[in-house]
Amino acid sequence: MANTQIKSDIENASEARRFTWRHKTNAAMTQAFAEDGYLIIDDFANAATCDDLMARAHSLINAFDIDAHQVVFSASAQSHAADDYFRASAYSISCFLEEGALDADGQLNRDKHLAVNKIGHAIHDLDPVFSTFSHAENLADVAHCVGMQTPLQLQSMVICKQPAIGGEVSSHQDSTFIYTEPESCIGFWFALEDATLENGCMYAAPGGHKAPLRTRFQNVDGHMQMNQLDDADLPVATVPLIAPKGTLIVLHGRLPHTSPPNVSAKSRYAYTIHMIEAAAHYAEDNWLQRPDHMPLKGF
Repeated sequence: MANTQIKSDIENASEARRFTWRHKTNAAMTQAFAEDGYLIIDDFANAATCDDLMARAHSLINAFDIDAHQVVFSASAQSHAADDYFRASAYSISCFLEEGALDADGQLNRDKHLAVNKIGHAIHDLDPVFSTFSHAENLADVAHCVGMQTPLQLQSMVICKQPAIGGEVSSHQDSTFIYTEPESCIGFWFALEDATLENGCMYAAPGGHKAPLRTRFQNVDGHMQMNQLDDADLPVATVPLIAPKGTLIVLHGRLPHTSPPNVSAKSRYAYTIHMIEAAAHYAEDNWLQRPDHMPLKGF
């Protein structure tokens, strides 16, 4: 990253309001989320908790049969969407590879632990370590702070953002992929490692959540496709959300956010949970569909 760009990003980062977790929420947090579309809470999880979640993530990668499931995740092309393995991840724990992790012959070109893009999408329900963290009372407090009444946990991911090949995540709104009527999707993103300008921290467009939803990712006759709802460009995400280890960032479902590729030598592990309101109607044409025997849980 050029020095001038780093200087500009550091200046923009100072615009982001930050709060420190003191085991309770407050009205200023509620106001910041309403105005900005995101909420940054430093020190939400302690270092030991982050280390436990990291260790558990590595255990899940250890157990991953890479020969049986060489599925690449692309945050831009959505080429994974038609794959049965991807759809089944809605109710399982599945690993997906970085685009640069396979050579021209489809063989892994690096250690497995440096090849996985993410682990998803039902970790919060199926893994005991992540489940205990995900359903804790302090997280429920934050969900209520940002306006949720009866939150249900829909999906979860460990996002690895691997060194040198961690892919770019293009600017998007989470409600594109998790649509309810009325819209209710909110993301809870936890930094398990430092997320910096160098290793691909998120960028957001403050206040951009007040603009309409631009696209829907929908199941049309058994095929997933991106459908345009509004032709206007998304507000540009210019404010970096630098997140030291243990930080929680809450994201409104319509907030435009993005992250650049990780070209550094350090990974950027994070854990994300997306929640919806129990009273909202969850669209039948969303990609993620849970079976009847696996109903969504709250707190």
